[in-house]
Amino acid sequence: MKLSYHVRDYYFGERLIPEMLGKSDAPEGVVAETWEISDYRETVGKIANGPYAGRTLHELVEEFPDELVGEGWRGPHFPLLIKLLDASNMLPVHLHADDATAMEKHGEPHGKTEAWHILWAAEGATILAGVENDLSREKLIDAFKAQDYDAVMPRHEIRAGDTVYVPGGILHTFGPDTLILEVQQTSDLGQFVMPFDLYGNRLDEEEWDANIQATLDELKTDYLPRPNPGLVVEDATNRRDLCCAGPHFALERWMLAETHTEPSHPRRFLTLSNVGEGPVELAYEGGSETLGRAESCVLPSAIGEVRVGTGEASLVACYVPDLERDVIGPLREAGYSDGEIKALGEVGI
Repeated sequence: MKLSYHVRDYYFGERLIPEMLGKSDAPEGVVAETWEISDYRETVGKIANGPYAGRTLHELVEEFPDELVGEGWRGPHFPLLIKLLDASNMLPVHLHADDATAMEKHGEPHGKTEAWHILWAAEGATILAGVENDLSREKLIDAFKAQDYDAVMPRHEIRAGDTVYVPGGILHTFGPDTLILEVQQTSDLGQFVMPFDLYGNRLDEEEWDANIQATLDELKTDYLPRPNPGLVVEDATNRRDLCCAGPHFALERWMLAETHTEPSHPRRFLTLSNVGEGPVELAYEGGSETLGRAESCVLPSAIGEVRVGTGEASLVACYVPDLERDVIGPLREAGYSDGEIKALGEVGI
């Protein structure tokens, strides 16, 4: 199922998504984010192909939870939000509520853990992510007011192919000169410490101070994100890397040289995003579809076996894993240590 997508024209973006990724139907002007697969409020995507064309993803999630999301699954909305993000300029320094805070403070079903898969980064591009747990509230406020984020946040260089796992409650930013695919929980809660909003408008001092206090109230210091090149789980003619994993999602990068056959997964869906140089053919029982450059789709849990590609292709695949079955067990069998597996995110080891 291919979907319509939603565009955000935040101040940090420019034209990397249409110009570098080749998203040919992107609108003119700033394209900071394209919400490729979304079941969130006004950004809910509409099905663009097949017998359910014109219906929303949310309608199908409610009507066919077992067939779309996975056998036995129930929830208020599709569990993942997939977006492309252009950080031609530095993102705001911000965090997203974790699950407990989202429910207790905001009355939402869950918060927003996310991961960034780096599609392109200029030489020397970096992230700032996390806060050491021995810093006082006063020192953090002083750093935020001075906009000296390096004083309190670790900085790491990134390169294409890295993935950064960021749990809810963890302060973060990245850019400039960075292009990513982001997978996240279906939420848009956020708190910011910079003196301007997402459109670059300057805040008055009182609002800025209130934002800093709200951020500190939701801040967690129990995780320090780091770029990770991922673990190779298949390296023959086709290559498959497991790039990050946690209870909410796993992200894989597929680099194909020939057709890949994805087996049936009745217990979970799969999203695919084409981040390569050409279209990708998808064939399944009863039909086929072409996934164009910078397009994404959902493979429903009931779709059965799918044949992906007929030649060179580069895709990002995301799903909600059973951590033991889909991540820990296979990686241990492949010879990886618990430390290497743990570095992928929150895998419960």
